[in-house]
Amino acid sequence: MAPSKTKKKIVEEFTKLIDEYNVIASVNMENLPAKQLQTIVKSLRNEMILKMGKTRLIKLAIEKSKKDNIKEIETYLKGMPALIFTKENPFKLYKILEKSKSNAPAKTGQKAPKDIIVPAGPTGFAPGPIIGELGSAGIKAGIENGKVVIKEDSLVVKEGDPIEEKLAGVLSRLGIEPMEIGLNIVAIYEDGSIFKKDILAVDESKYISDIQDGARISFNLAVEIGYPTKENIEFLIGKVFNDSKNLAIGQDIITDETLGNVIGKAETQMKNLANKLNLPEVEKMKKPEEEETKKDKEKEQEKPEEASQEEAKEPEKTKDDSPEEKTDEKKEEVEKESADKENETEEKTLETASEKDVQEQNPTTEDDMKKAEENLRIIQEKIQKS
Repeated sequence: MAPSKTKKKIVEEFTKLIDEYNVIASVNMENLPAKQLQTIVKSLRNEMILKMGKTRLIKLAIEKSKKDNIKEIETYLKGMPALIFTKENPFKLYKILEKSKSNAPAKTGQKAPKDIIVPAGPTGFAPGPIIGELGSAGIKAGIENGKVVIKEDSLVVKEGDPIEEKLAGVLSRLGIEPMEIGLNIVAIYEDGSIFKKDILAVDESKYISDIQDGARISFNLAVEIGYPTKENIEFLIGKVFNDSKNLAIGQDIITDETLGNVIGKAETQMKNLANKLNLPEVEKMKKPEEEETKKDKEKEQEKPEEASQEEAKEPEKTKDDSPEEKTDEKKEEVEKESADKENETEEKTLETASEKDVQEQNPTTEDDMKKAEENLRIIQEKIQKS
């Protein structure tokens, strides 16, 4: 077959594939060993078609195609170009080809596939000529603990620039393999749109994290403004229920849900008032009062009996008692009675003064006690009714 016919056939094959597939990727196979190329093509045979050709022939096929905006792909035919034809999603295609790549040492004259940065940190080299070699490559180095240390991250070559011989040797000695062996996608065409490499290189973890952050922020905003959705309706109902319950408890409204809380609240208020007055608990206060009342009654009953016994025991006064002795006894009794009355008056005065002091120190205590007792009474009535 004549060369012209062969070229014409190649162009026709490219044109047919371009018109048949809606996703077309431009790849650069420069520096790709034949063995690795065969492995990649074999592994991806069921998902895509890889066709190589000269740049001029590929451009002729693109120009013959009637697809919308397909000529834009000509701009991205670089190095040793080839086209991949597939029906896969462009982003999935890029991810598949990136995973199929492997690293390799840099060779003199090769173009850097990306910015090559030598990271800061210790090396395994002892002090010597290596410090000068690193310096000539633009890498700042020093000595720490008897070893050569790279002081800071160093950009030694930019993406697309050729790698010099000295730099290739330094990178090799440092164990840095910057070259990527695989199919390098330059751009992908899909239904009239062109996706460049920087758009296709999506950080999936960051992308997922951004989506999760957006979902969380949207959820919180909808809850805050009370906007019901399928995702937050249960949460909103729960929030309204809790808010209503707390409001009812704050206003002492008795319901099946708030009964226990309102009683607990009233009991807490009562205990706080008792603590302010330095009083024991209400239940404990009642018992001593009842015991004192019983003791007082018992004493009153014992007094007449003791008096009758004393009268019985006393000997009858003899008629021989002189009027002077009787007068002295009467004076003693009168003086004793007056002293007892004065003591009683003083005790009452002290009690009255102490009550006034307590009222002055706690002006609102009695009111608070009354309110608490009234609340308890109301609660008990409602409980009995329910």
